[in-house]
Parts: sequence; C-alpha cells; structure tokens
Amino acid sequence: MAPESSDLETNLRHSYPVIASTCLFLVVMALPAHADDVAVDIKHFTFYPASITVPAGTRVVWTNHDDTPHTVVDAAEPKVIRSPPLDTGDSYARLFAAPGIYDYFCSLHPHMQGTIVVE
Repeated sequence: MAPESSDLETNLRHSYPVIASTCLFLVVMALPAHADDVAVDIKHFTFYPASITVPAGTRVVWTNHDDTPHTVVDAAEPKVIRSPPLDTGDSYARLFAAPGIYDYFCSLHPHMQGTIVVE
C-alpha cells in the first residue's frame, strides 16, 4: 500500500532540517582556511618563519614538512601551546586572542625555536 500524499509531505517536511544542516556542513568543510590564518612551516628542523608578528585574533597553523615528527610547545608555564607529535603533513592550529610574546620550541628537538608576537 502506497503512503498517502499527506504522509509523504509530512515526512519530507521533517527531513528538511537534516538535509539543510548536512548541506551546510558540506559547504563549510569545503571552504578554504580562515583568512586570518598565518602559516608556519616546519622543514629542515626549523620553524619557518622563526618569528612572526600577528594581530590578536589570528590563528597560526604549523605544518610539518619533515620526514621526522615534531611538536610545537610553549616555552612558558602554564602551557598555552601544546601540539601532539606532528607526522609528515600533519598540522596544528592555535588561535591567539591575547596580546603577548609566545616563545615555543619542538620538545623532540629543543634547538628548534620560534616566537609569535601578538599585538
């Protein structure tokens, strides 16, 4: 027995929010990185650039281009920056909302150091 027209309309009406939210999710996931992102590359056992100055509200994204895992860890206590080990191609992002100077390093290779100045 085929569903009545009103049942079909009711089912479709209840499906609209799910369909709309799924479409919105797919569109958001396809958008490029936030315009305020600043990239720091990890390559040849260095952070490049090693020092950056950004306005408050900037998201910094570190990406490991080495064949060796690296981390990004704040040099101060309490830790504001603490990434998991980043394998080749992995990224770690941190939003810097508060002005200040943030010194960081790789906990696996402490000679790798960088600084973020947030204005």
